[in-house]
Amino acid sequence: MVKVGFLILGGALGTLLRYWVSGLPHRIYDGAFPWGTLIVNLAGSFLIGLCWGLLGRENIGSNLRTFLFIGFFGSFTTFSTFAFESLNLIRDGNIKFAVINMLASNVFGVMLVLAGFIASRLILNLKF
Repeated sequence: MVKVGFLILGGALGTLLRYWVSGLPHRIYDGAFPWGTLIVNLAGSFLIGLCWGLLGRENIGSNLRTFLFIGFFGSFTTFSTFAFESLNLIRDGNIKFAVINMLASNVFGVMLVLAGFIASRLILNLKF
């Protein structure tokens, strides 16, 4: 039951942070491109790689892993919103933006997980 509490807490905090961060670009930019979702997904990709590298599988308890990786990062990043927004871009005839969004999210997302992991190794002065 304690693990469920950590999951709920991480999910709530990640959701609130996603709401705040993804809303920032909409206050500045009023275009069709879904900058907010792209930013949270790319930031989350980097941060999950960084945290995984810093904490490591051996050094992180199961409750913290549940809180951080499933609860917090699971709710901070959002694949379903990315998919929905990409489909809406296609539906609205913004094929170019849809392709850019899909490529940027997937290619840069994977690259940023790796970059976060490499950054963690540099911080800890370890070889990767």
